[in-house]
Amino acid sequence: MKRKIIKSDRKDQPAGRVQQSGQKPKDLNVHARSQWQWTWKNMLLLSLCILSASIPFLLHLFSDSIDLSRPSDIGLNHTINMYLTPEQGVRVGVWHTVPERRWKEAQGKDLDWYEKALGDGSPIFIYLHGNGGNRSAPHRIGIANVLSAVGYHALVMDYRGFGDSTGEPTEAGLTTDVLYLYHWVKARSGNSPVCVWGHSLGSGVASTTAVKLLEQGKQFNGIILEGAFLNARMETNKLTEHPFTWFYWKFPYIQYFLFNPLKNKDLNLPTDENLQKLRTPLMILHAEDDHLVPFASAQEIYRIAKKAQNSDERVKLVRFDGSLGYLHNGLYKDPGLPNIIREFMQSLMT
Repeated sequence: MKRKIIKSDRKDQPAGRVQQSGQKPKDLNVHARSQWQWTWKNMLLLSLCILSASIPFLLHLFSDSIDLSRPSDIGLNHTINMYLTPEQGVRVGVWHTVPERRWKEAQGKDLDWYEKALGDGSPIFIYLHGNGGNRSAPHRIGIANVLSAVGYHALVMDYRGFGDSTGEPTEAGLTTDVLYLYHWVKARSGNSPVCVWGHSLGSGVASTTAVKLLEQGKQFNGIILEGAFLNARMETNKLTEHPFTWFYWKFPYIQYFLFNPLKNKDLNLPTDENLQKLRTPLMILHAEDDHLVPFASAQEIYRIAKKAQNSDERVKLVRFDGSLGYLHNGLYKDPGLPNIIREFMQSLMT
């Protein structure tokens, strides 16, 4: 009889009470799962932030492992390294690659031979690279090799603060470095044409230097702008940090956060304004799938320069189909690039 009473009592318990007693562990599980998901997402976000913050440091750590004074170590067997002093306390590193046809002759030659080679009548290109890294980046070596294969000299410089160049990167400093290199080349090149090739940030440095030269009554024979932006100030305003922040990763973090050395360092490099003053033959190279500088920038640069020069012959825009996947740094891979450069140089001679 006692067991029957217990059974009947259990059967008569309200259904809601039974559900309540069974629901409590389920709610705890849901809460625990939700809390775990929140923690996991935040840990992932934190990891991504740490990774993105570490990339500049890792890139510099890797690039610093390359001995830039020995270009032959990375397969550049007709290239010499040299250092120039554009102003007191500043030393900039430069690689000079001679035309490919002279690579056998170049073996074992010293700086004096390379300097004299600049006067052999071959066109000379001063290549101005983009932000970050140094002259050993694969796409920068790629452009130098293309120019050499076509039969031209290529001088690839690391601005002050870049690579093994000393000094602090500023807009005035970068243009001072390029002006010095231009005059150094002209003093040794005779009647050889001297052109400038600016990529990304280097496009702004190239156009700004060209205007400075114009003020001195001189000019480049030709200008090539690759992946060019309209104005560095406009691009900087889109960023969460100054483009040269990477430079201060070389120093203790406390220096950057306490003294903020970039606080009053504007970066302008107004290619759009510069091109309104220039009458130098110009070729614009841009990939349609450029993920850093949209193709629309190249179209606007073309419009400004064409209007300023009032010529279809002196201003050219070469677009590279987005399906090729060149993005911002890959134009050197295009098999048609050598002929494009040749045709541009031939147009300068006519």
